[in-house]
Amino acid sequence: MPLLVTGSIGIDTVVSPYGRAEGVLGGSAVYFSLAASQYVPVRLVGVVGEDFPPEFRKVLEGRNIDLRGLEVRKGSKTFRWSGRFEGAMNQAETLELDLNVLAERGPKVPEVFADSKMVFLANTHPTLQRDLLKQLRSPELVVCDTMDLWITTERESLVETLRVVHGVIVNDGEARQLTGKMNLFDAGEAILALGPRFVMIKKGEHGGLLVSRDGVAALPGFPTTRVKDPTGAGDTFAGGILGYIASVGRTDFETLRQALVRGTVAASFVIEDFSVRRVEGLTRAELDRRVAEFVKMLRFG
Repeated sequence: MPLLVTGSIGIDTVVSPYGRAEGVLGGSAVYFSLAASQYVPVRLVGVVGEDFPPEFRKVLEGRNIDLRGLEVRKGSKTFRWSGRFEGAMNQAETLELDLNVLAERGPKVPEVFADSKMVFLANTHPTLQRDLLKQLRSPELVVCDTMDLWITTERESLVETLRVVHGVIVNDGEARQLTGKMNLFDAGEAILALGPRFVMIKKGEHGGLLVSRDGVAALPGFPTTRVKDPTGAGDTFAGGILGYIASVGRTDFETLRQALVRGTVAASFVIEDFSVRRVEGLTRAELDRRVAEFVKMLRFG
């Protein structure tokens, strides 16, 4: 089943203890799409400026990603972000941010995508998230992401969005900020009370937590020493989760638990190199081998 995603598509500059990557492909929708397309066809809806490099488009065209929803807006510039990771590399320090085209009107969903049943609303203004949903005829599963900025400045609008989605993917800091609960299980339950059926909480190197109306599951992170660039790890995590769910076509508790495994493993690949270098050529066989390895690590008795 095709999976529709909308979110940012950008040009990043990243600095970490392992080097510097200047003017590389980034954006939430990009990382998500590359991970999800391992499982199902992805319909990407987004907007870039005239300065978007043709070679970046080729990266997306090289995967099972439908770009009929990618608008190249004349007279506009592509979203750009520059950040630095230091120390434990758990969070980036933003050095420069140019919203450019993202500060303009939102993207339009092509008519050929309006029948999409599964949708991921990557991080953007919650009002824009709802505007996109209105362009779809009858979505059956809608999952969203958000960030601390919207929790602080657009809380009422964000809560309105949470009322109309089925699932939420946030990091641990955002879950605590949104709910005021320090315990992540309590935070997950508080988010469910706002409307969603399940919430996936990202905990960085410490893995992820699933809180749903049918149960709770927790996983550690996949152990790796090759962490060069954590940019996009959360969106890759989400892509693995939603891609797997779309491939199965169910949202029962066991499917969500298995999806958490896929998201955790997908994120473990992207952090091994700058930008999308590690995942743009990633094969399904490589992904499945690491899933099997991870499951073996988690098995006791």
